[in-house]
Amino acid sequence: MWRSCLQLRDWGRHLLKRPLHGPIDPLVPGPSPELRARAYAPPAERKRFYQNVSITQGEGGFEINLDHRKLKTPQAKLFTVPSEALATAVATEWDSQQDTIKFYTMHLTTLCNTSLDNPTQRSKDQLIQAALKFLDTDTICYRVEEPETLVELQKNEWDPIIEWAEKRYGVEIGTSTSIMGPNIPAKTYEALASHLASYNMWALQGIEFVVAQLKSMVLTLGLIDLRLTVEQAVLLSRLEEEYQIQKWGNIEWAHDYELQELRARAAAGALFVHLCSESTTVKHKLLQE
Repeated sequence: MWRSCLQLRDWGRHLLKRPLHGPIDPLVPGPSPELRARAYAPPAERKRFYQNVSITQGEGGFEINLDHRKLKTPQAKLFTVPSEALATAVATEWDSQQDTIKFYTMHLTTLCNTSLDNPTQRSKDQLIQAALKFLDTDTICYRVEEPETLVELQKNEWDPIIEWAEKRYGVEIGTSTSIMGPNIPAKTYEALASHLASYNMWALQGIEFVVAQLKSMVLTLGLIDLRLTVEQAVLLSRLEEEYQIQKWGNIEWAHDYELQELRARAAAGALFVHLCSESTTVKHKLLQE
């Protein structure tokens, strides 16, 4: 047991000492590959070390330059994205950082890193199944039986989205007050899997990211399909929580922070899905022209 603790301690020290964009050394004793994947997240903050951010087009796509240094992924791969629009959005994240680089605010950069490195080595089908798994516990499919005011609120706010999704994708979803959840037909999973298969791997990373934030496959589909705005999707995902806050009050700063953070993540994920399939041409663009 103590040997494992010492290995974890040494592994943590190694992570703190390694370069920002350097690969994890496979020769250093440490946790399993699963734990390494979890340690994939970048450090929370770092002092800004560049002045200008620019975009160039390379053979593999569009690259981000920090002064004269090309951006790399955590596994030291060249940071290359498939469209100019996505490159511009990522470059804007880097350019908007002040004296300190706050990596936890750079959701587009994180999604691109995940798409490029694929640290958990998931296939397209595995990404689809990971997203569809949330349908089993979809937030808006679980209903309360009381109080009556909340029952009515869920019905009025959630039912129209479920009805839209059923009609839009030709599926049956339904709702339930049982802890076991609704009995969703296999054909629904097949239809939605077929729909998700029409997206590329990059877009699927974004879709799964949004589903994980909203805890809802249905709301994610509504957001990606422009049936819902980011604000609407987030509010619907937090409907019961917002109901309780209105009734009992909230912690003054915590509620606002959580709400804005969820909006930022959902917006970044939805934007990522739409931008990752864009394709344009640019020779060189300096953001601070």
